[in-house]
Amino acid sequence: MYNSLERYSNNFHLYIFAFDDDCYNCLKELRLIHATIISLNEFEDEELLSVKPGRTAGEYCWTCTSSTIWYCINTFSLDHCTYLDADLFFFSDPKVLTDEMGESSVLITEHRYSPEHDQSALSGIYCVQFITFKNTEEGMKVLDWWRKACLEWCYKRFEDGKFGDQKYLDDWTTRFEGVHVLQHQGGGVAPWNNLQYEFAGKGTGVTVSTAVSGGESDLIFYHCHDFRYCLNNTLRLTAEQYALKKEVISLVYKPYAKGLAEAEKQIRAVNGTLTFHEPLLNLDWVMTNIGRKATFTLTGHYKNYYKKRKLES
Repeated sequence: MYNSLERYSNNFHLYIFAFDDDCYNCLKELRLIHATIISLNEFEDEELLSVKPGRTAGEYCWTCTSSTIWYCINTFSLDHCTYLDADLFFFSDPKVLTDEMGESSVLITEHRYSPEHDQSALSGIYCVQFITFKNTEEGMKVLDWWRKACLEWCYKRFEDGKFGDQKYLDDWTTRFEGVHVLQHQGGGVAPWNNLQYEFAGKGTGVTVSTAVSGGESDLIFYHCHDFRYCLNNTLRLTAEQYALKKEVISLVYKPYAKGLAEAEKQIRAVNGTLTFHEPLLNLDWVMTNIGRKATFTLTGHYKNYYKKRKLES
């Protein structure tokens, strides 16, 4: 994600929160010009530590999202801060997205679900993937409300209209003043909405269009949700439930796979013994079905499962 952002913009600074010592030490060794690496020891406060034991690792990460933004704005005296999911991949300068805010103090992005993938009732109307807060009275009021709500309740279950940190956003446009919903169609393209877009290559970038928009826009970022490393040098592009257009695979996922391979080389160059802790996904979904197994063996891919060589070449 960092490398893709650096490719299209030299006017940004990332504040990266490292949630374990290996991650912190490696990121520091990489000496990223446009980044500040923050350890848990620096970031965690009494409020976060008090709820940490009762939450899973994933739930705690969600709990921390709003607090990371709060920490950055207050610690580094920022006039605005944008939270980015780590699995975003940029194809153009995102400044056009924050410029769209105008005088608004908060920017949120919709999931824009395709009808066949609509999960808004459970996962929310909006996606915590790219969300901006200005250091204004309006912006900080929203951020403080969200931070306190996540400290009180942030779990991976649907309960009383809540789910994680994300369902809290559903009513912000009516609950608060100064909240802007992103309109640019090139921000927030993802597996759950890729079917409604037409994709085309444009130099080193990609353009997208929809039947509704009637015009092309630069793809700013793609959310590579649920991308997984698998056994036997295989990659799962996203969950099996999502259908991906072939143009998305060639124009988005191939560059992403190559970008990940290049990032791994950078990491290995500074720390050749570093252990990647995410367990490799098994291939049971493919290999326990004769038809799927045969297709995968012959072609090197089946639905969202691809041999690395098919994407990194």
